[in-house]
Amino acid sequence: MPSKEVVVDRFKCAYCGACVSVCKNNANELVETFLVINRELCNCCGLCVKVCPMNALRIEEV
Repeated sequence: MPSKEVVVDRFKCAYCGACVSVCKNNANELVETFLVINRELCNCCGLCVKVCPMNALRIEEV
């Protein structure tokens, strides 16, 4: 069974922090000018994808 992960389009991401504020597992973090997603903490609930104003996040099968 394929697993899923949240993927960031770095060209679209405005580093606004909306995804960080809704993540219940603290998997998203803004580090300098990059959004970093901790794959071990992320459960791919999709909240960050829904709140991203730039549509920079998506869930993909890996």
